[in-house]
Amino acid sequence: MAIKLVSVSPAQEELIVKAIALGDRYTKTLGLLTPPAYEKAAEDGGLLVAVEAGEVIGYALFGLPKRSARIRLAHLCVAEEERGRGIAGRLVEGIKERYPQRLGIKAKCRRDYDLSGMWRSLGFVPDGEVRGRGRDGEILDGWWLDLGHPDLFTEMESDALLVVTVDHGVFADLRGLTDTTGAEESRALEAGWMADLVEFAYTPQLVHQIRDLTDTAERQHQQAALTGLHKLSTGSAAVEERTRELVQAATQAVPGLAADPALLRGMRYVAETSCAGLQVLATRDPLLSRLTDVAWEVARVRVVSPSTVTLHVDELRQAQVYRPADLMGTEFRSAEVAPGAEDELVAFFEQSGADDGSAFSERLRSLNEGGIAWRRELLRDGQGRPVALYAWSLDGRTLVVPVLRTAGHPLEETLARQLLFLLKRLGRDCGAEIVRISDPHPSEAARAAAGDDGFFEHNGELVALLVNVCGTAAEVEVVAGGLARELAVDATVLDVGMPAEVTAVLERAWWPAKVIDSELPSFMVPIKPRWSTELFNVPAMLIARSDALGISREHVYYRSSQRRGESVPARLLWYVSDGNSTGEGQRVVGSSRLDEVLIDTPDVLFSKFEHLGVYGRAEVERAADASGHAMALRFSDTEIFPKPVTLRRLTSLARGRGLTWSPGSLISLSKISSELFQAVYQEGHRTT
Repeated sequence: MAIKLVSVSPAQEELIVKAIALGDRYTKTLGLLTPPAYEKAAEDGGLLVAVEAGEVIGYALFGLPKRSARIRLAHLCVAEEERGRGIAGRLVEGIKERYPQRLGIKAKCRRDYDLSGMWRSLGFVPDGEVRGRGRDGEILDGWWLDLGHPDLFTEMESDALLVVTVDHGVFADLRGLTDTTGAEESRALEAGWMADLVEFAYTPQLVHQIRDLTDTAERQHQQAALTGLHKLSTGSAAVEERTRELVQAATQAVPGLAADPALLRGMRYVAETSCAGLQVLATRDPLLSRLTDVAWEVARVRVVSPSTVTLHVDELRQAQVYRPADLMGTEFRSAEVAPGAEDELVAFFEQSGADDGSAFSERLRSLNEGGIAWRRELLRDGQGRPVALYAWSLDGRTLVVPVLRTAGHPLEETLARQLLFLLKRLGRDCGAEIVRISDPHPSEAARAAAGDDGFFEHNGELVALLVNVCGTAAEVEVVAGGLARELAVDATVLDVGMPAEVTAVLERAWWPAKVIDSELPSFMVPIKPRWSTELFNVPAMLIARSDALGISREHVYYRSSQRRGESVPARLLWYVSDGNSTGEGQRVVGSSRLDEVLIDTPDVLFSKFEHLGVYGRAEVERAADASGHAMALRFSDTEIFPKPVTLRRLTSLARGRGLTWSPGSLISLSKISSELFQAVYQEGHRTT
């Protein structure tokens, strides 16, 4: 007979009686619970039983506190004769499936029962210890199963430049009672001048190693010392998969390396750091130090010594804090919020004031009712964790956004910036001229980023103008001025020949506006298909990138160091330079804003911009010329043209305007006139 999991309701009295009878068989280990406790659990949705042939062969009894997003596991009981069949694991999985929006499951168990192997096999990690209330003063281990919701900085905000994961060796150097050889290197991380620069974080593997210490005083001391570090959350399934990949790569890369417990421990640190969204792991472990290349290639984690952190904190920070490249090739995806799922989203997205808890979920529900066709979009990461929530509808020429929330996530700031740009693109595609974020409590990350994108406070809302004009200052001013008057705000007066810096700020604020009679220059940049695919998904990858997130807002492109009159800021047109012999594969695919031009050695450029791009060090080196230098173009806010402009059409547009331009100039980056930029841009967006 198949085992069936049943969420027991108060009406299922027979199942409740059988669960009580099973629990009574093990009161010496479970503790005594009276029948009313089982009945109350069933009433609250906290009694899950495993049934086979009509008999209860296991059950989980748990609490669902209303003022906490955690699940409190009181009993996990399986009949002795049925153990070894995975029933406990199925019960735990059943709880997770029924309450996926809760933060995790908390349990306590006597240390002298020696059940740590069972708890670990179920995915739980140690979570401190307390002395029990029994006469023997037994020690109770706390156990925690995280349900994978990102909570990297839920306990406190970090003002540090860099968050670094530490393994147990470095942690013991810093917080242990016993001095170890070489600990001075780790302790340099706590020098006074480093206090505002580095924060330490720990993963479940560190907690496991502390729990296994046999010296009670040392173990309890280290457990208490964890409170000064950031606790990282990781999805167990993702960590297991990443660990397997790392161990396999390590044993292949280092001949004779055995997949022993030491290797497994080290690779779990790397996997957990990666899955938590961080990029720096500090260790003095010689084995881990031999596997730095594997850690980076497989998991994009930098395994470094404590002294490296001390010497290179600024460079490491730049590589970690802003990583839009992480959005590329990931499995971020978007789907509409299913009716009935509103309550479970409350735990993920911050609310405040009158918008707290049930009021927030009720407001989400109300957007699924009435005559307005609201779209309620939920973004999830590759592990299925909700990371952003927004709703929108078109009201005439205004895109109204009543909900805009981001969840705690290592990429939250990047994601918030991406969402603002997504809303602007969405508004333009729908024919809107104004974006109005009416959420009374938008996420702080989105609010902080909104000012840079031209959003301004208006009647308690965040509002931005969408000026869909590529034309003269006068033409742009007419449209922008009309929208300003509708909102009863001051209009901006534009002049012919505006400075490039002023124009660049205005074009970002009023995106997609382009003021062609300004001093903002334009350039045509040839790019090989490989890099246009990596950066823009044009030509498309075999496995398409997420339509919901599209292109990250900031990237870098490398070329030879020969100057072609580049200046910053500027506009760029991207020309895919390689095609077939007829030139049909050669075309202009989109435009960007040029933010920085830097010429230096490949090593310097790679260190500075690695976090933005898809290039390896060797590829940057190949871009260098005979001088040993290369040029980096840092650009942002790329628009891919709905209709690419072919080489034939590009040539026709230039000649039709009497411009002294020829296809031969596309061999390298070249400056073009504002008139040609306008013609190509408008052609790329032409719908007829």
